[in-house]
Amino acid sequence: MRYTYDRTLAGMRIDDAEMRVRAALGDAGFGVLTEIDVQATMKKKIDVDIAPYRILGACNPKMAYEAIGLEPRVGAMLPCNVILREIEGGTEVSAIDPVASMMAIDNIELSDVAGQVRDMLKAAIDAA
Repeated sequence: MRYTYDRTLAGMRIDDAEMRVRAALGDAGFGVLTEIDVQATMKKKIDVDIAPYRILGACNPKMAYEAIGLEPRVGAMLPCNVILREIEGGTEVSAIDPVASMMAIDNIELSDVAGQVRDMLKAAIDAA
């Protein structure tokens, strides 16, 4: 089973791709709660060079509230991570598939919420 939804923004550097992804996430009702510059962290912590790579922790408050109401410990799996990484020819954007990550929880109502979030994330990534 695939666990991410992926799209390549051809010819786009990571900074421009990040601006577009953030705007599309915002338009879809998501905020970015966390941001990790993996490239800078790897350089600082273990002195290795990797291609530009960022992780954005996206959250739709309404959907998160609904999920937490159905399963209080689901917060261990939040927020929904979206990664951006420069590849040859552009920037790849990958969003977690919440349905795949929620399969570990036996709660059909939570699966329904995860499906809605997946559709919202996919639409945002497609709009970026």
